Amino acid sequence: MIEVTDAIDRQVRLERPPARIVSLVPSETLSVAELVGAERIVGRTDYCTEPAGAVDAIASVGGTKGFDVEAVEALRPDLVLANKEENSRPLVQALIAAGLQVHVSFPCTVEQSLSYLDSLCALLGIDADRAAAVRACRAAVERAARRANAEPLPVFVPIWKDPWMTFDEGAYASDLLRVCGARNVFAGRPRQYPLAADLGKTAPSSAARIEDRDTRYPRIRLEEVVERGARAVLLPDEPYAFSEVDAAEMAKLPAEEPIVVELVDGKDLFWYGTHVARAVTRLSDEIVRARTRCFGLEANN
Repeated sequence: MIEVTDAIDRQVRLERPPARIVSLVPSETLSVAELVGAERIVGRTDYCTEPAGAVDAIASVGGTKGFDVEAVEALRPDLVLANKEENSRPLVQALIAAGLQVHVSFPCTVEQSLSYLDSLCALLGIDADRAAAVRACRAAVERAARRANAEPLPVFVPIWKDPWMTFDEGAYASDLLRVCGARNVFAGRPRQYPLAADLGKTAPSSAARIEDRDTRYPRIRLEEVVERGARAVLLPDEPYAFSEVDAAEMAKLPAEEPIVVELVDGKDLFWYGTHVARAVTRLSDEIVRARTRCFGLEANN
């Protein structure tokens, strides 16, 4: 019997390693494929496109937020992989109510991503300590820790515009930046309600009125990027596809010192699981390059 506790404190129990998996999370689809091969995956979402070519023929059950519950059931999965933030709660609950074995993840730090991989390996019936993809992730994180500068590079990473949005210290990407040698300048800036309060135009609602709303993704004024001392801006290509036009706008921010702007792969910032090995290596390199452009070669010595 395989038994794993998931992110919503449910016991996921399998009599044997699953032969039929439906993954509702792009990074988890990649993780399964890299750990045991894509052959076990019988269903995915429209956004589960990695590994490229290996998952193209796998049936899609719709989007991550609006997947078809009946289509998932029809695939007769032994295991469904979902994420607390990525997937619609009512639809995930419908799968659970239908009697399917659903594992819900929610890693908010790099360490929690490594723990998630341990749980996934247990569900898949393989030894995490022997899995090359897991060992690569652990090694990449250890290398980044040794490489990180004593003074983290202050960075800003937007995730949307009109209004501009970013994330605070509760988001996975913020911890990933820390591991790679950077400091999220909006780490201590939770989202405020209503929008006018987030943009500094009115007083925020009381904590009682906010209740259980997610405050990890503040809407901001670009002036705050300068006020908070960002020295570099990393522009990802997802969830919003930032471009050279946005990079030019960021470069014009009226900071005392020029702000370094880099276009980066959004997957590196937001995908957990086996992708961490590549993400940490690339982001660590990019942050070192940005630091060099900001402070010169002596900053990395």
